[in-house]
Amino acid sequence: MHSRGMHMYSDLAPWFHLLTHPSDYEDEAQFVTSIVEEVADGAAETLLELGSGGGNNASHLKRRFECTLTDLSPEMLALSQTLNPECEHVEGDMRTLRLGRTFDVVFIHDAVSYLTTEHDLGAAIETAAAHARPGGVVALLPDATREIFAAGTDHGGHDGDDGRSLRFLEWTHPPDSPDATSYLVDYVIVVREPGDPMRIVHDQHALGLFPAESWHRLIAGAGLELVEVDVPDPHAGEHAVFVARRSSP
Repeated sequence: MHSRGMHMYSDLAPWFHLLTHPSDYEDEAQFVTSIVEEVADGAAETLLELGSGGGNNASHLKRRFECTLTDLSPEMLALSQTLNPECEHVEGDMRTLRLGRTFDVVFIHDAVSYLTTEHDLGAAIETAAAHARPGGVVALLPDATREIFAAGTDHGGHDGDDGRSLRFLEWTHPPDSPDATSYLVDYVIVVREPGDPMRIVHDQHALGLFPAESWHRLIAGAGLELVEVDVPDPHAGEHAVFVARRSSP
């Protein structure tokens, strides 16, 4: 699970919006909103995001929902609070968090990809189910399943209004074996701010990789009903999408 072992979510957290900017998430947030409006049984007004990171999705979702944002990293929550001060922020682990209340929507974006064992993935799905009201929606958007995984490289970054700049190279490696449940992603992150020398950081992330059948089984085992949705996905093929509804009593 992410945070302490990775620079991106700890000492480099204040740079995160220069690595992946909130404006890049508007279409994905609209996709999630459209899913909810199609699937929810009854009005959908409250949303819990597990693994909300720097609050990029929430910066758009909050226009439609009252958002509660949770993450394992206090540094990422602090960053999100600068972007989403009107949202509730709670530090917690998606595998064990219990807030004692339910929501119309529970959403987990790519943070769920940091779960590298089926036990941990099942625990996070149980958390989502425990916080979804009857008739509510659970939306899970991992980076990949075993069926759609692709190794490769990517790069990007942004310049900030404060004179800071960040660039990165991302290298996604194939898993060690066909039945492996994890793979590695290496990042080379270059940061620069006025008056300081350029800094280069290597960050390695381990991410989970499971067949779609495992996702389906764990979702059903948590008491959720998988739902097929007819909503155009602006990032089709770039991630997996699992949508479920909490059964009404």
